[in-house]
Amino acid sequence: MTIVLIAVALLAAVGWARTSGLRGLGRITTQALLHKLTVTPPADGSDPVENASTTNEIQFLEFVVDDIQTTWSNLFSQAELRYVPTQLVVFRDSTTSACGAASGETGPFYCPVDSRVYLDLGFFDEMTTKLNAPGDFADAYVVAHEFGHHVQDLLGITAQVEQIEQGDTTVANDLSVRTELQADCLAGVWGHSAYEQSRLEPGDLEEAVNAAAAVGDDRLQRQATGKVDPDTFTHGTSEQRTAWFLAGFQSGDPASCDSFQEDMPSPSAAPGGS
Repeated sequence: MTIVLIAVALLAAVGWARTSGLRGLGRITTQALLHKLTVTPPADGSDPVENASTTNEIQFLEFVVDDIQTTWSNLFSQAELRYVPTQLVVFRDSTTSACGAASGETGPFYCPVDSRVYLDLGFFDEMTTKLNAPGDFADAYVVAHEFGHHVQDLLGITAQVEQIEQGDTTVANDLSVRTELQADCLAGVWGHSAYEQSRLEPGDLEEAVNAAAAVGDDRLQRQATGKVDPDTFTHGTSEQRTAWFLAGFQSGDPASCDSFQEDMPSPSAAPGGS
């Protein structure tokens, strides 16, 4: 089945991690090549870094981006592949991307056209006030998920998904869910790396799991309309999203992120899920 080929592509590229894991990579250092963050000023020309709180947030994001990209650079290198660093474009209110306009309404996203991640800083406020998912590691999960899409892009998974969707539009929603769940799992792989390096504090894992659950299609739909329509899901349920994040976190193994297998396990049975 064609969908299985997507999983095969991922496993062929990073299946080595099943035995090597992420131990022994050493302390991550900031490398100029991987230090990639762009702050886009608002349309009114004001300074997006207007206070100490935002400055701290920018510094935190810079650290997280470096950490994520150094982790994937090491993993790709061990697999004899080349990781191509990208940028996190940070903005307030709105900006433009090669994929079109970006705003708080679009939420964080990865644009495969320019290979960049876009994030409105206001989204973190919404995570706290509207989604009840506060915390630094909750924010880091969001960033790591979007960089998971960059990993998919580099491995050719994104292109394969688009090709399948063009041939059969009826599978678009299913493929979207599988793509997003894999990105959740890849975010968990980075989380495992951070854990191995003693970067996590008590409660951090719970923050990420809570954030993954908060952005489940079922929970968001129920909050918005009081109803849930599984046929319109694009990202997966709260249970699925937490299970696949934990799959990557518990294993530290990209090969466990095979959400494209023909019969995807139920959330409770996802690899490494709990």
